[in-house]
Formats: sequence, structure tokens, C-alpha cells
Amino acid sequence: MDYMKDIREISDEQAVILWQASRLSLSGKYEKAPEILSVKGSVIGTLGNFSASIGKAKSKKTFNVSAIVAAALKNGTVLRYAAELPEAKRKVLYVDTEQSPHHCLNVMERIMRMAGLPDDRDNENLEFLALRKYTPEQRIRIVEQAIYHTPNLGLVVIDGIRDMVYDINSPSESTRIISKLMQWTDDRQIHIHTILHQNKGDENARGHIGTELNNKAETVLLVEKDKSNGDISKVSAMHIRAMDFEPFAFRVNDRALPELMEDYQTEAKTPGRPQGERFDACKDISEQQHRIALEAAFSLQDEYGYKELSKALKESYALVGVPLSDNKLVKLITVLKNKRMIVQENGRKYRYEPDFHY
Repeated sequence: MDYMKDIREISDEQAVILWQASRLSLSGKYEKAPEILSVKGSVIGTLGNFSASIGKAKSKKTFNVSAIVAAALKNGTVLRYAAELPEAKRKVLYVDTEQSPHHCLNVMERIMRMAGLPDDRDNENLEFLALRKYTPEQRIRIVEQAIYHTPNLGLVVIDGIRDMVYDINSPSESTRIISKLMQWTDDRQIHIHTILHQNKGDENARGHIGTELNNKAETVLLVEKDKSNGDISKVSAMHIRAMDFEPFAFRVNDRALPELMEDYQTEAKTPGRPQGERFDACKDISEQQHRIALEAAFSLQDEYGYKELSKALKESYALVGVPLSDNKLVKLITVLKNKRMIVQENGRKYRYEPDFHY
């Protein structure tokens, strides 16, 4: 099947027009993207961009995203999510690709209760689509039509971005759907928030589409069960372009609604680890050590292939007192990519991103 069938060639004349329209000028004025979603003052969502939530099965990702949607409908604060949508961008489109209409209705009712709105009648600012029975190609076409023909649209949630592709590890399909997200958000000046599962064995978002999300998303939220209490879910920023926020936690109360854990204490990130614990490139290496090592490695050359990168990092981290075995090196590179301290776009070589937020 031709997954790229809707990406057509353009003529030389069209390319020249687009080239000229894409040029920036230092004398020009370009508006800053309006900020519509934040957590305790840290911006996680702007119009014209997209973000994502990732987490393992049963981590309560959908409960977490329900809070984001409820905040948008309320145009206020739910859990720690604060929404401030412009008056002409108050409509929310929620797309579910996994659940039956019955379960989707439960999610819809939960969102309305969290927003403090009636849950026994439709709300003009929420449109909910249940797309489980359709193919990935049909889902893309349906969502595209809804996005371009829904007036006053400000926020779109796609619960199950994995179901917008046939093969989660296909580079062409992943590039296509991520390109669609960038096109839709830019054309309609909306924000899209997607949900994707994590791999079972590590913190990576699943498949090639997860890699593309990490590279292109404005914010990637990590939703995970608390290690000491499985009834509690913790939310943190795996990647965020703005200032990082302090992780927060919630539990589902007896009314089946997520409830903020006000007194929840997160573990402090301190260099070093207790004996017997597995290597953690976040806890065991300080931000300063990361920065010095990365700047040293990338002072030699701007870009590396994976094999060259591994060799350069092994040498530069040793200089800051962090010896790396091959296994530790693989885990380090995974963390550097997830936190966008190094980036690899469209299959090209790895480069350093000095403006990272640790």
C-alpha cells in the first residue's frame, strides 16, 4: 500500500512561490504563538503546535487527558492544568480510536463532570468522535475533515495516535502522520494533544512514531504509576520546550474522577545512586556534567552517526567522572534523545541541542 499517496509533487513554479513565502526577515514582525495550556506557570501547549502524553498500559493516560480537556472547556484549572483559550478558539474536538462508543460516552461524561458542566446533554464546545471501527486511512481523512470544517476550534485530542498508522515502525507512515499534525496545527492555528503507549521495557514512546513525536512535539508528558502505590499516577515532563514543572500526582476517587494529591512528594533528583539500583542517566549524572560532556563531544564536530556518537560520548563523559559501559551508554543516549538534549531529525545524524531543559 502506498502510505505517501496524498503527498504529491509540486511544480517548480509552486516551489518558488512557497520558497518566497517562507523567507523570514529581521525587519519583519512575527507573533508569538498564543499560550493556551500550562502547569503551574510552565507552558505545555500553544496554538500552532502539538504535544503528547505517553505512558504504559493502565497508567491512567486517558484520565489525565480528560483533565486537560475539562480545563479547556472550563477555561480554567483542573488538576494542575490551566487553560486559557481565546474566545474564538473555545471548541474542543476529542478523537478516540480505541474504545467502543459506550466507553467513549463514559469518558465524555467524566470530562463534563470534571469541568463542572451538565453531563446529561451535549455541550456546544465539545465534539467527540469514536473512530474504532475505521481503518487508519479513514481515520486520518475523518479527522482532517473535522479539523478543517469545525468553527472556533482551539484544541484537538487524539486518544490513540498509534491507530492513525498501519505499521507503528514504518518511517514513511510516521513521517506522514507527524507532518499532518504540523500541517493541521499551522493551517488552523490550533493545538493538538496526542496519546501514545510506552514500550514495556523502557521509557521510550512506542515505535518509530514515538521517535518522531519526541523530536517534533512541543511537550511530551509522562504518565506513570507511583512505584509505592499503584492507585496513584504521577505526571511529569519528559520533554518540554518551556520551563520544566514540578511533577504532580492524582488518584481516581470513588466518583471515578481524577483527584489531585496535594501532599504528594516526588523523589529529588540527586547525583549518585544507592548501591544495587540500576543506572539512571537522569539521577546519576548532574545537569552540569551532561552539559560539559555534550559541549566537549560536539566541539569536535557538529553531527555524528550513532557509532561515532557512542565513541565521542564515552570519551567526553569519562572526562567529567562518568565511566560508561556499553549498556549504560545505550541508556544514556536514550535519555539524551527523550529529553531532546541531542536530536535526530528525518533519519539524519545526531546534533546537540544546547537550549535543553533538564
